[in-house]
Amino acid sequence: MKYVLIAGVSALAFAALPARAAAQMSMPGMHMPMPEKKAAPKKKATAKKSPKAKPVGASSQPMPMDHSHMPGMQMPIPAQPPAGAASAMPPMDHSQMGGMGGMPMEHAGHMGHMEMTGALGPYPMERESSGTAWQPDASEHMGLMSMSGDWMLMAHGTVNLVYDHQSGPRGDDKAFVSGMLMGMARRPLGHGTLQFKAMLSPDPLMGPRGYPLLLASGETANGRDRLIDRQHPHDLFMELSASVSQDIGGKSSAFLYAGLPGEPAFGPPAFMHREAIMDSPEAPITHHWLDSTHITFGVLTAGLVLDRVKIEASRFNAREPDQHRWDIETGPLDSTAVRVSWNPTRTLSLQGSWGHFVDPEQLEPGVDQKRWSASALYADDIATGWKLAGTLAWGRKVSHGHKDDGFAAEASLKHADWSFFGRGEMTENRELTEVEDGPAYRVGKVSLGAVRDFRVAEHLSLGLGGLFAVNFVPDPLASLYGGHNPTGAMGFVRLKLD
Repeated sequence: MKYVLIAGVSALAFAALPARAAAQMSMPGMHMPMPEKKAAPKKKATAKKSPKAKPVGASSQPMPMDHSHMPGMQMPIPAQPPAGAASAMPPMDHSQMGGMGGMPMEHAGHMGHMEMTGALGPYPMERESSGTAWQPDASEHMGLMSMSGDWMLMAHGTVNLVYDHQSGPRGDDKAFVSGMLMGMARRPLGHGTLQFKAMLSPDPLMGPRGYPLLLASGETANGRDRLIDRQHPHDLFMELSASVSQDIGGKSSAFLYAGLPGEPAFGPPAFMHREAIMDSPEAPITHHWLDSTHITFGVLTAGLVLDRVKIEASRFNAREPDQHRWDIETGPLDSTAVRVSWNPTRTLSLQGSWGHFVDPEQLEPGVDQKRWSASALYADDIATGWKLAGTLAWGRKVSHGHKDDGFAAEASLKHADWSFFGRGEMTENRELTEVEDGPAYRVGKVSLGAVRDFRVAEHLSLGLGGLFAVNFVPDPLASLYGGHNPTGAMGFVRLKLD
């Protein structure tokens, strides 16, 4: 196992390695209109006066540059000065070009007006989220970027130190570490892009039983018993994937994505990547209805991008990760998922997906599931310095002849160094008691929280935050939980690389 660990850490370190920016003015893949000098207007000759300096105008005629090395990057130049103004273009300050030379990139729109395309198609990079999932084009895209030859390197990460209290007979207290560290490396390939991605999590450090979370269920700590009212830890290797895309038109592309682990084409982006709730260290109780497939040990996805629409299908190993959180598992790619995504505007991202999951539950061997999902993600600047993001999502699990639904609504409001977030959820859960094939209990939860970030280094911030949650349980479960409304709370300190 130690060799696998060393290989994974090395992959992340390589992808996150800062590199020198290209120092040459010729930046492949950028189309940069350059000023063209007009011929000076003719003047009548005079015998008595010496000629004055001739005014030089400017035009917007573009100078083509070599696009073969990095397609999809454009840098519009500000409007040219009127005739009669000085025509000399000031020297370009390369330090202002976000994403070059290790400069941080918070949003591609802030990078000197540079637009960078996604790894899977000719659309804004901000559209891409976890796996092959989409989010609004107006979403944040935080991280560090640098160039090394034809390679673009990116890295970002968050590590949380959390103290968790869950009330009632089924509650518990625990301090734990959670988060993720991600690195990406991409380069042009033909008329498209090759990308490698690695994502690691410190979750295994919290132990096989994870952390207390009322009304959560799924997976196991020992291979025999379900984790109930606890959130399982994620595996060390959350993603080790590669993708390749090729443009097949001005706004279209075809792509392949493979991961061990990776994320199949099902559901919305994983919860830690959704802008509306990424500041919360708490997992949703709808996790196994919506996005638990974000760690799938074996996935192959093929898809088409047609402007604002994406159609994709996956073959994958649906078996959930076992209780051994430090290793890499394998299994047959015998399950199928299909997803259609649509970004009708830059602020909205919609998806609908279906999946046939073969033998997904370790404790229910031989039992298959069908799942459905639909979601809408929103993000936009609602005023100067204020950013609003939201999620509405639904998921359905069909197994043993039962149809059990889960719903989630999430929102965040960000201003300067403050982030406020909240989530409301409802699930129909059959796993909250030990009764085999028992009834589905409709339970719910509302949580609200905030975090304040403090800059401690150029690319590192320290955040202090907390959240409070109220749970809602029906009469048959009230005695188990000490009432109808047990509560939970978390205080946390986080380090964020941005």
